[in-house]
Amino acid sequence: MPHNRSVRFGIILWLLAMSGVVVLSFTTLPQLIEKLPQRAPLGLPLAIAASLLQNAVLVAAAVWLGIALGRPLGLSAPVIEAAASGGDVVRALKPQLVPALLGGLAAGGLLLLATRWMPAALVDAGRGLDIPLLAKVLYGGITEETLMRWGLMTALLWLAWRFLQQGSGVPEPRHVWASAVAASLVFGALHLPVVLAIGLDLSAPVVGFVVVGNGVPGILFGYLFWRSGLEAAIGAHGIAHVVATLAGLL
Repeated sequence: MPHNRSVRFGIILWLLAMSGVVVLSFTTLPQLIEKLPQRAPLGLPLAIAASLLQNAVLVAAAVWLGIALGRPLGLSAPVIEAAASGGDVVRALKPQLVPALLGGLAAGGLLLLATRWMPAALVDAGRGLDIPLLAKVLYGGITEETLMRWGLMTALLWLAWRFLQQGSGVPEPRHVWASAVAASLVFGALHLPVVLAIGLDLSAPVVGFVVVGNGVPGILFGYLFWRSGLEAAIGAHGIAHVVATLAGLL
């Protein structure tokens, strides 16, 4: 990808991912701070500013990793690439729609199924926490997929391709699956500090549910990223939250 196009691509993806950070920081972070067993050392405005700054750096790093490493692996974001190059965005989007829809319905079903085994401690902790659907779709769909798939999964797959395949050919499916699983488990584990912060014990049921419950859908999103593109993973993740939220209202 030419330098100027890469810059435009990076700016577009960074702005899209940061939209989720902004919405989550202003709608959900205050609720989480209220649930802390001890008063947060920072006031709410500083906590929001710190969240925005930290996530801005993390998202920028993930965007750069995907741009720098993804091309020889066959990983791409066709819609954003089309937007960055002045191409036909609608034409690039069409192949993403069916995989995103099917993947979103499947992942939404997994989310609903997982709630049957949610430990009581997590159920109690979630009471009174109202995460807007917009925050779930933007942060879950765009921000998390940018961080976990575009950034982390790409980096892990590149390492396997570079050192286990000596950088030759296309990545072997086993390496793709391994990177998808590893990125998803890391994503699940990253929820554990929040669990600790709100005063819950890291019992085996809690750890297992948090890591596996968040990780399994991520493997599906990783497959969609590999086979169809980042936008398919983004769409599936967002649709999964819509399905789970609407089903919960029935």
